[in-house]
Amino acid sequence: MITVSSFFVGLGKIMWKVLVKIGRILIGTFCMALAVNLVYEPMDMVTGGVSGLAIAVKELTRGMFEDGIPVWLTNLAVNLPIFLAGYFVMGKKYLGYTFFANLAFSAFLYVLPVLPIPQKDFFLASLYGGVLTGFGLGLVLMAGLSTGGADLLSSILHQVFPRLSVTSVLFVLDASVIVLGIAVFGMTPAAYAIFAAYLSSKIADNMISGLRMNKQVWIISEQYTQISSDILTQMDRGVTCIEGQGMYSRQSKKILMCVVGRTEIVDVVRLIRKRDAGAFVIIQNTHETMGEGFERNANL
Repeated sequence: MITVSSFFVGLGKIMWKVLVKIGRILIGTFCMALAVNLVYEPMDMVTGGVSGLAIAVKELTRGMFEDGIPVWLTNLAVNLPIFLAGYFVMGKKYLGYTFFANLAFSAFLYVLPVLPIPQKDFFLASLYGGVLTGFGLGLVLMAGLSTGGADLLSSILHQVFPRLSVTSVLFVLDASVIVLGIAVFGMTPAAYAIFAAYLSSKIADNMISGLRMNKQVWIISEQYTQISSDILTQMDRGVTCIEGQGMYSRQSKKILMCVVGRTEIVDVVRLIRKRDAGAFVIIQNTHETMGEGFERNANL
């Protein structure tokens, strides 16, 4: 039977998750908008995607309209039909938070000023822009969302044309925008824009996987019983024993496997060497670890 207290506790947890997700969306899109308005647009850097297309459109329409069509307006105008298509092709799940993320991104593009940069240092610009975009995008992805745009369009085209992979379509779309940027602004800004895009993708990847990165340890030793007991009792970490065979000696082997936190690896090696200084040990990085003693859900 559900009590009043348990109901409010459950409701509080749900509200907290919603607030965390909204917070990540707002902070993430704010950082991404900062990168566009303070770095990419003043430096004429087209990094791909709808925001990159919007920067090129502003330059191309500068003669038709005063200062050209604003980046925020193009971003919103291009994304609206993409979200509409996503609703009919892929269902309601692509609205909601993802649409809110895109609205927040467009709103920040509108609110934040575009400041001219007198001394154009493209390397520093690509560095700052890549870090801001990567951090912001990482927060949005950690919330299990995207800001729509080219990502959503790639998924829609994949649904309509299953033979086209999402990554291939996304590459073609981004490459097309970058080529447009080369035609409008020249090769130098485009080259640094590609570097910024690469840097932002690496930072975002590390944010959604590196924060949960642990160490997987493989141990082959005749003292496997004592080593596994030490890890279980002294470190409170699980150990799995796997049957193996040495192909040279043809002898059966016991292989221990365990996963520990990054800060615990020194203690594990110390325990192993204490029991068997000649133990064969392999240490690997794990990008996702879920279950007993670790994250229970990949969506932070």
